[in-house]
Amino acid sequence: MKDFAALFARIDESTKTTVKVAALADYLGQADPEDRLWTIALFTGRRPKRAVTSTRLREWAAEVSGLPTWLFEDSYHVVGDLAETISLVLPEPGQARDQSLSHWIATVKELATLEEAARKTAVIAAWDSLATQERFLFNKLLTGGFRMGVSAKLMTRALAISTGQDEAVLTHKLMGNWTPETTSWEALIEAEDPSADLSRPYPFYLAHPVDDPADLGDPADWHAERKWDGIRGQFIRRGGSHHVWSRGEELMTERFPELAQLADFLPDGTVLDGELLAFAEDAPLGFNALQKRIGLKKVPARVLREAPVVFMAYDLLEAEGADLRQVPFEARRDRLVELLAEVPEEAPVRLSREVAFDSWAALAEVRLQSRQHQVEGLMIKRRDSPYLAGRKRGDWWKWKVDPLTIDAVMIYAQSGSGRRANLFTDYTFAVWNGEELTPFTKAYSGLTDAEFREITAWVRRNTLQKFGPVRQVKPVHVFEIAFEGIQASSRHKSGVALRFPRMLRWRKDKPVSEANTLADLNEMLALYG
Repeated sequence: MKDFAALFARIDESTKTTVKVAALADYLGQADPEDRLWTIALFTGRRPKRAVTSTRLREWAAEVSGLPTWLFEDSYHVVGDLAETISLVLPEPGQARDQSLSHWIATVKELATLEEAARKTAVIAAWDSLATQERFLFNKLLTGGFRMGVSAKLMTRALAISTGQDEAVLTHKLMGNWTPETTSWEALIEAEDPSADLSRPYPFYLAHPVDDPADLGDPADWHAERKWDGIRGQFIRRGGSHHVWSRGEELMTERFPELAQLADFLPDGTVLDGELLAFAEDAPLGFNALQKRIGLKKVPARVLREAPVVFMAYDLLEAEGADLRQVPFEARRDRLVELLAEVPEEAPVRLSREVAFDSWAALAEVRLQSRQHQVEGLMIKRRDSPYLAGRKRGDWWKWKVDPLTIDAVMIYAQSGSGRRANLFTDYTFAVWNGEELTPFTKAYSGLTDAEFREITAWVRRNTLQKFGPVRQVKPVHVFEIAFEGIQASSRHKSGVALRFPRMLRWRKDKPVSEANTLADLNEMLALYG
């Protein structure tokens, strides 16, 4: 556990991806195989289930530390993280022992089988044998909220470095319903996977944003199409089977069962690049419809009916087993058109149509219509460009529509987490509904560090009420909120939900009385929902 705590410290102390990957690679190269396996499991969401309620942990920690409940609760609200608060208030360990990560995870799993009195005894005994940082991690495992600030993708990159295996092969190996109880390091990582090459996606080519495409030169050199608002993916047909990968290199085949029928229409050795879209009556349903399916590994029939998915194809990366990425885009596109012309209309695949234009001004007019088409804007691709890997500047550009905005009043504030635990960074915003303020969204990004510090100091002086970690504040500050979309929502008091809300700026120049209204939001909903 000391080694795992040291890994956590290295990761937590840096914001640099290279440092985090190096720390993980070092750990995975020397840790015990069982601990390595559990580390991978934790990073891929295979955490132990919550073993003890937060209420009990707070009670036990206050008792062991000798603090009155009110003082522990105040400490918790200042720190902002229960696991960290407990690790800080407990007395020094009486009998520190260096047990493995897998030992402590086994302890956590065993707690679920114990009566509450025995569970309390076991937790207190564990606290008494762990140093502060190790206690923090043990508490995270107890609450089921373990996160280390590193994505599964970065973990896989570190694993590739430590094992010398290809990253895409490892990504495939880590998919599925495995747990450390059902496999071993040898079986999961070291053993050869003969199907990995058949399912492997190509690295995705990503576009850069452009503000004024007129700088790109002659419009005749460029192809334009809609920027679809879905999940970027690749559809792979190889070896008699098919695979669906997301841009985040997540294997999503089982989540989109309707795409299985494409294997009947596409020849073996085909790889399509495109977008997964909720689609009905020859039009996208919007990201909100697709969102119902995100995270569902088994999709019920009702959801399949309500949000049918198609693959909107816009590039052909492989045909008849041949890699086409160095072929000019226009030629790849011609082959894609020919391929899909042979596919029946009822199949769940569509061709992303070209948007014809003869001037950048004409294309700008098309861009303004994007929201009416349920798209994010336009993609602009050089006709003679190869398909590159990663975000390369020059050949592929995205020209998104400007975000929607509304001026709103901050009414609640909550502390952030991690390095932001001592700052109020998460806010709830409201708009006027008659004489009342109606909450409609939360946002936690978009301001500078200096602004967050300024607001934090103000919140501490102007709190009206406390609700656990949340503070109700005087409604005096107006913020411009930017968002990408709006839809009706029965779960929100306002009746609307925003997509990707963030703070565009702090409107110190605007009085609260001039903030927008619920009627303004409903008007946006009618236009863009």
